[in-house]
Amino acid sequence: MVNLIPVRENSVKRLARGEGTGYHGEMGGIRVWQTENAQDLLAAAGKLLTADRLLAVPTETFYALAAHPFREAALRRLFALKERPVGKPVLLLVSGPEMLPQVATAVPEEARELMARFWPGPLTLIVPARPGLSDFITGGTGTVGVRQPRQPATLALLAGLGHPLTGTSANRAGQRPLVLAAEVAHEFGPWVDLIIDDGPCPGGLPSTIVDLTSRPPRLVRPGGLATARIREQLPDLQTHEEAHG
Repeated sequence: MVNLIPVRENSVKRLARGEGTGYHGEMGGIRVWQTENAQDLLAAAGKLLTADRLLAVPTETFYALAAHPFREAALRRLFALKERPVGKPVLLLVSGPEMLPQVATAVPEEARELMARFWPGPLTLIVPARPGLSDFITGGTGTVGVRQPRQPATLALLAGLGHPLTGTSANRAGQRPLVLAAEVAHEFGPWVDLIIDDGPCPGGLPSTIVDLTSRPPRLVRPGGLATARIREQLPDLQTHEEAHG
């Protein structure tokens, strides 16, 4: 069990400078994703992630803060930077269903059917977490939220890295999510080492979250994918109102 202790502001500043991580490279800043520079960006991203640094990547909703999900120091930095309450799970971005075995186990057939119909897109599915997955990711629930983003740059990045990334929105707790690379740079400055610019994110509603570990399946958060469309595939989906009405 991870000891989820929030990192104080002076510690965040030390972490942002790379102290205690072994990383002493240059900050990446905003980099525009183009086919001709994709391999260079992929290499830079991989180096930063294995040094426990943070990236910002575009999704079909908002910019996301991306950390290596299997590195505790990176996850601790992520929580501190967002000022996120400890014990609150963060979802993971995956390149597709083939990446799920890295973070999930006993994925139900109904999850696979929803993925086939609505991925890539704004649908986060909560499934049983693989044993040993960090409590920073699961919040100690034994479950994990996963989503395949629609943005080509982020999909290519995930596929090239070969592992998931955290997909929590790029904003501090309680503040509005960000849709432009320049907004992320202004908000977080040098604390985010590489911001991948693939054009503005669409914004609007966040991803819809469905918990497939409960019976009946439960709508945790309405969002960019309409509940009615999910019900076409999952007729017994239960909303909060129905559960507590």
